[in-house]
Amino acid sequence: MGEQSDALVLFGVTGDLAFKQVFPALQALIRRGQLSVPIVGVARSGWTLEQLRDRARQSLEAHGGVDAAAFARMSELFRYVDGDYRDPATYVRLREALGTAARPLHYLAIPPSLFAVVAEGLASSGCTPGARVVVEKPFGRDLASARELNTTLHRFFREADIFRIDHYLGKEPVQNLLYYRFANSFLEPVWNRNYIRQIQITMAESFGVRGRGKFYEEAGAIRDVVQNHLLQVVSLLAMEPPSGSDTEAVRDAKGQAFRVIRPLQPADVVRGQFAGYRNEPGVAPDSEVETFAAVRLQLDSWRWAGVPFFIRAGKCLPVTATEVFVELKRPPQALFADAATSPANCFRFRLSPHVVLSLAARAKLPGEAMVGEDVELVSCHERADEMAPYERLLRDAMRGDQMLFAREDAVERAWRVVDPVLGSGTTPLETYAAGSWGPTEADCLTAATGGWHQPAEESGC
Repeated sequence: MGEQSDALVLFGVTGDLAFKQVFPALQALIRRGQLSVPIVGVARSGWTLEQLRDRARQSLEAHGGVDAAAFARMSELFRYVDGDYRDPATYVRLREALGTAARPLHYLAIPPSLFAVVAEGLASSGCTPGARVVVEKPFGRDLASARELNTTLHRFFREADIFRIDHYLGKEPVQNLLYYRFANSFLEPVWNRNYIRQIQITMAESFGVRGRGKFYEEAGAIRDVVQNHLLQVVSLLAMEPPSGSDTEAVRDAKGQAFRVIRPLQPADVVRGQFAGYRNEPGVAPDSEVETFAAVRLQLDSWRWAGVPFFIRAGKCLPVTATEVFVELKRPPQALFADAATSPANCFRFRLSPHVVLSLAARAKLPGEAMVGEDVELVSCHERADEMAPYERLLRDAMRGDQMLFAREDAVERAWRVVDPVLGSGTTPLETYAAGSWGPTEADCLTAATGGWHQPAEESGC
């Protein structure tokens, strides 16, 4: 970690992301005593500073409530620069608003097409020396564009000063995967091809695109969540033990995990679109964009050779839940007849909406007969003081802590995995009914391993 950033610049401060995520995170950081530097909002909305303060208050009222003392302090820290991102004068005014700040953190909550424009504007006005930059996903649209974007950012920023934000990495349950794997010695002996039959990751949402049809038309499920969120989860499950707990040791181990994931082929992918998606505002009437994707991954490593990793993500599915299902192989000999037909032992990691860790096993029923029942050993966590992802990630970026941010090589390797199947011409698009588990064609991917594990509704802890 380096020196603390002495200013926070928010490009796109009048946008949807700032309203839903950033303003609540800022209030939380101020309330914890972790943010006391100027906050400079930049946008091209024709707003005034007072309108920005009003927008922040509206955001807080809609997302958890206003803390009077913290909001008053946030209002004092606010500055506002209005102007077009392509106008050099905007960056001159920004430099003036920064005053004596020498180590600003520039947060680009703007469309990726403007990343290069803003980076060049910052450089031309002297706003890049000593600065850090945070860029939102998607980081590129494919491998070629990700490489091009990396090249552009490296013209003005060191790799150590580039923070590629994936809010999923800031979630407590996702961090818990890393901790759980390497803080418990009982797991390592069975965490390999000798004992694990398959791993499934499901990210199900019971709702549709919620008015974000225009955005989804540019992304689709593979770009939106598979290439980033869910491949990050795969890396945490598949990585080798890092050489230490420092940032680069962990990121080196994750990078190696990405390296061994075989690029997808059309036969490994099923794309689907829920019936009615084409009627959503902003969606083309003949759209070929997927709202559901199921993929089968193969990892070419000593630990995982022959173990399939399945990923499934979709909208308008029966439940809203993200869950990792790790099925163990059965004992080599079926000593008890009833156990032969029972479900196999498995680990289950529920990542949302609640944090649940469980182990499914078989236990004998009381009585003379050697018959048993399925039991589940469950640990459930639900803490009110847990930091929200954007709160944690903004704090870490201002400290220069890269642990929860994606490194250049990992981003490019993740794109390498999905690149062969991007685009509507690579795989068919199947229609599925809203409320179902997606197109039936996805069942073929897991047919050889017993089908998909279906996450159930959780009632909480």
